[in-house]
Amino acid sequence: MFCEYSLYDNMWDDGNSLGPKEVHNYLTRVMYNRRNKFNPLWNSLVLGGIKNRQKYLGTVSMIGVNYEDDHVATGFGNHLARPILRDEWHEDMTYEEGVKLLEKCMRVLLYRDRSAVNKLQIAKITDEGFTLSEPYSLKTFWDFNAFKNPTLGAEGSW
Repeated sequence: MFCEYSLYDNMWDDGNSLGPKEVHNYLTRVMYNRRNKFNPLWNSLVLGGIKNRQKYLGTVSMIGVNYEDDHVATGFGNHLARPILRDEWHEDMTYEEGVKLLEKCMRVLLYRDRSAVNKLQIAKITDEGFTLSEPYSLKTFWDFNAFKNPTLGAEGSW
C-alpha cells in the first residue's frame, strides 16, 4: 500500500520526496479510513525522521488519533511513560541522558506488566542516517516485598 504511494509520488519527477511528516499524515488518513469502514488495522504506529534538517516525531492509533511531539508513546506507555517524559525530558539532553530516561520509562512499564519482556533496542536518528543498538536486557529487581506477596493485606472473599 505505502510502497505504491511512494512509487506514485516518485513518478512525478519533481525533485520532491516524501518526508516523515508526509508519511505520518498519509498513515493517519489510512488508519482513520479503515476505522470508518469498521475494519481497523489493529496497530499503533510511531514515525520519526529528519527532512531538510527538521526533526519529526509523531504517532497514530488504530482509529486515526494522532499527534506529534518531542516524545511519543503508544499503548500502556501513553499512560505511564509520558508523564515521566513530560517531567524529565529537556531539549538539550545528551544521548546518554536520553537512553537513561528511556530505560527508566521502560523499567516502570515492565514492573507494571510482569509478562512483558525486558529486552529493548535503541534507535538514534541523525542527519547522517540512523543507528540501531543491539538488543539488550534491562537490569531489574523483583525481590521487593510487594512483589513477593501482592495480595497481602488485600480485603476480599477470595
